[in-house]
Amino acid sequence: MEAISKDTLRIIDANLNRIGEGLRVLEEIARLSLNDAYLTQRLKNVRHDIVRVDNSLQQKLINARDSDGDVGADMLVSGETKPRDTRDTVIANARRAQESLRVLEEIARVPDLKLDTGKYKNTRFSLYSIEKELLLKVSRQDKLSKLTGLYVIIDTTWLKGRSHEEVTAQVIRGGARVIQLRDKDGNKKELLSMARDIRNMCLEKDILFIVNDYLDIALAVDADGLHVGPEDLPVGVARQLLPSDKILGGSARTVDSAAALSAEGVDYIGVGSMFPTGTKEGAEVVGIERLREIKEAVSTPIVAIGGINENNIKDVINTGADAVAVISAVLGADDIEKATRQLANAFEGERDE
Repeated sequence: MEAISKDTLRIIDANLNRIGEGLRVLEEIARLSLNDAYLTQRLKNVRHDIVRVDNSLQQKLINARDSDGDVGADMLVSGETKPRDTRDTVIANARRAQESLRVLEEIARVPDLKLDTGKYKNTRFSLYSIEKELLLKVSRQDKLSKLTGLYVIIDTTWLKGRSHEEVTAQVIRGGARVIQLRDKDGNKKELLSMARDIRNMCLEKDILFIVNDYLDIALAVDADGLHVGPEDLPVGVARQLLPSDKILGGSARTVDSAAALSAEGVDYIGVGSMFPTGTKEGAEVVGIERLREIKEAVSTPIVAIGGINENNIKDVINTGADAVAVISAVLGADDIEKATRQLANAFEGERDE
């Protein structure tokens, strides 16, 4: 080890530090922003493994360190000081660690330096995968932050001969924040075309688009998410098949079923029916008090649904619903845009008070 130059030791020390710093930032995002135990543990393991060197080398690295004499310490790169969102922070720190790993791959080839170049290479490729997964989950978190306000379900049985595109346009102009497409009995080929049209309209206006029940349709049109009911695809299966950037919603009528859904990994829970409704035959009315109980029992966002209209929406909002889903209150109106706007304004106005 005596043959190793001070300059080489400084390169090793600087890059081990950069790797540790970058990985620690990613670990904190996984832990405190995404609440992802698996990625947090994976990043922690990588960080501890990669920065660990034997005591003899560690002491040489510290002795060779010269922070005050580092000519790059005060160098600024264009754009480096600009504000970053979570996505930018993940990319910046993943690149920071990946670049330093590449440096150590090459430095490890120095004769008499007992470092494993393959270890740094394998870690670099592993980090590419971790970075991708982090970015997908950050994207899902960003989508979930938009799950608020009026959630309009376009049930094809309520189109009644009207164009799905025109109905969607009116709903969007009226201020809907989330649109779900629901069709229990239609032709899948026609539904795919309809879903694609609505997805494009929502994408243009930055509105969340959710597909009810059909995972294949949701994947085919790159919807923002999928909603499944108790008789649909099991939540665990849906979560496994959905990409990590997609929202998954489930339906609950009881505190226990809501808690189970939350534990299974849904991103939001639809709770209803709040009031008697003509859009779902035989729907059980759970009422406002049940909504309050579920809201207190789980931290997962809640979407209230069932019989909600202009006369009772404020009661639902005041109970703590994060979003309010409607069908007939909008699609049953003569002026869909006006009906949507009234409900959307009621939600926003109540939240602002």
